[in-house]
Amino acid sequence: MPAMEDEYFMREALSLARAAECLGEVPVGALVVRDGVIVGRGFNSPIGEHDPTAHAEIAALRDAARNLRNYRLPGCELFVTLEPCAMCGGAVLQARISRLIYGARDPKTGVHGSVVDLFAVERLNHHTEVVGGVLAEACGQLLSDFFAARRSRRGE
Repeated sequence: MPAMEDEYFMREALSLARAAECLGEVPVGALVVRDGVIVGRGFNSPIGEHDPTAHAEIAALRDAARNLRNYRLPGCELFVTLEPCAMCGGAVLQARISRLIYGARDPKTGVHGSVVDLFAVERLNHHTEVVGGVLAEACGQLLSDFFAARRSRRGE
C-alpha cells in the first residue's frame, strides 16, 4: 500500500520539521528513501547556517548523495513537508529523483502548480513523478502555528 508508506515517511519528515522549529527555523523537513529505507535526512537551517541554500530538500539530497556515494539518486523518493521552491525543484531534477512526495502546498513559492509547474515542463531532460497533499493538514498546521507564534511574539 503506497499511500500508507507515503504517510509513514511523511510523519518522519514532520519530525524533522519539528527539529527545525526547535532551532527557530521555518519547520520544513525532508528525507530521501530508496527501497523503503531512509538514506538521507534534512531540515531547514538557512538562519543557523547563514546559507540561503540550506533548505530541507537540499540537506536531505546532500545527505543521501554522501551516503550512497553518488550525486545522482535514481530510484530514490524525496518526502518533504512543503511543496518545493524553484531551487529545490531544480535540485530534485538534477539528482534524478524518481518520485517527489510533499505535504502542504506553498502558494508563495511552490513549483508544483502553486506558482509555476516546473515538473510539467516537457523540454526538461528528466521527469519526476510528483504526489502532493500527503498529510497536508498536519504539514500546513505546523507551518501556520509557527508563523502565528512568531507574529504574536512580535506583537502583530
